[in-house]
Amino acid sequence: MTAGGDDAGGPDALAIYQRALPPEFFQGLVQREELVENNRVYTAAVVMWLMITQRLRGQGSMQTAVLELLAGLPASFWPRRCKRLQDWQLDAERKVSSYTGAYNKARQELPLSVVKQSCERVFEELIAGAGPGSLEGGRRIFFFDGTSVRTPHAEALYQTYPPGSNQHGESHWPLIRMLVAHDLDTGLAISPEWGPLNGPHAVSEQGLLEKAIDRLPSGAVVGGDGNFGVFSVAYAADRRKHPVLLRLTPVRAKSLAGEALRDGIERQIQWRPSPADRKSHPELPAEACVQGRLIVRQVQPSNGAAAFLLCLFTTLEGHPDLIVDLYGKRWNVETDLRILKSTLRMEDLTCKTPDMVAKEIHLAIAAYNLVRAVTCLAARKLDLAPRAFSFTQVQNVIQAFAPRIAAARSSVERQKHFDNMMYYVGQATLPKRKKPRPSYPRGIWARFQALPNRKV
Repeated sequence: MTAGGDDAGGPDALAIYQRALPPEFFQGLVQREELVENNRVYTAAVVMWLMITQRLRGQGSMQTAVLELLAGLPASFWPRRCKRLQDWQLDAERKVSSYTGAYNKARQELPLSVVKQSCERVFEELIAGAGPGSLEGGRRIFFFDGTSVRTPHAEALYQTYPPGSNQHGESHWPLIRMLVAHDLDTGLAISPEWGPLNGPHAVSEQGLLEKAIDRLPSGAVVGGDGNFGVFSVAYAADRRKHPVLLRLTPVRAKSLAGEALRDGIERQIQWRPSPADRKSHPELPAEACVQGRLIVRQVQPSNGAAAFLLCLFTTLEGHPDLIVDLYGKRWNVETDLRILKSTLRMEDLTCKTPDMVAKEIHLAIAAYNLVRAVTCLAARKLDLAPRAFSFTQVQNVIQAFAPRIAAARSSVERQKHFDNMMYYVGQATLPKRKKPRPSYPRGIWARFQALPNRKV
């Protein structure tokens, strides 16, 4: 994974961002989208970087983003500087306003199509630069998992993403169902798919996967827990030439095995859709079928819980024990989701229109991927696995050094700040515990959330 350029002393997060999205990319994008973007301070590249900065900072606000701009960004953000920009950058007496109105207007006017294409390109550049995957033939495996996020109670969001309800009535917060896929080795994530969690147009995680799968690298393996162990997912992946590694529920595994489940089952099967599958997916052709293996193994959880039978369906080759060990690493995606929701504050989105929520989600994933990219660089330098590093510690180091790198006046000064940053990133490794930590039941951390007055 490399990055650089005339304005980059080293591949820090900002340099990686500019390397993935050079001025030529934005010029082509503006032409394809038939956009009009005059020479101004808040160009598309600048606005997206400032929104990423907001996400990376602990209490990132629009004021924080504007101050990031005023502190100094590389001149390469403006390949064709207008007179106002030249005066601002060359004359200390000329100032750009610190008010957030112009930045907020630029955020609103930024086309969603530009944000989406830019974030997808960031992922493609980063995953291509990460080298081959750890599976046979250099393949990568992406584990899918879903989650829910809340949005502000705005009318447009209320209509698009209806809130849930229970015996006490309707909830207040609109809810989104979001699906993300993370690379097992690097933790890099593809742009997610999402939709309403409730209401007449509610979406399922399986349906979202069938859309997101088209953005996976060629030949990547599709992994998922029991919620994705259904025929429609296996068929959608197989039809697109993606191998699968899916956990099955005991009921479905027993139906496919044709016998009682037991430890040691391994057989080739032809998975055909059931009547229920055809009812929910009437577009399936009559000859729809997926050829693969059913593997059943008794496994012992590391937390000391009771052993159970793990049922897997896969189209991968390899020894069954290796397949079981590979699926055992699926828990990494749970940690990745926790980082996105807690560390990067995606649990409660702040924008108040569907378009702005979409931009917020895409750029939050881009911010996450940039931190993962810096982590991969440190891991390669120290010959460690990327997941041996703490995401939060790496993020904190980037926050501390990024402004200094961006504001450096010379390549020597920039390189000095970059070297210091990478030194401390190298120290952000997770502790090596000699004994497993105690296991706790899953639960929800209580958080204060102000609610409106009770409706009468």
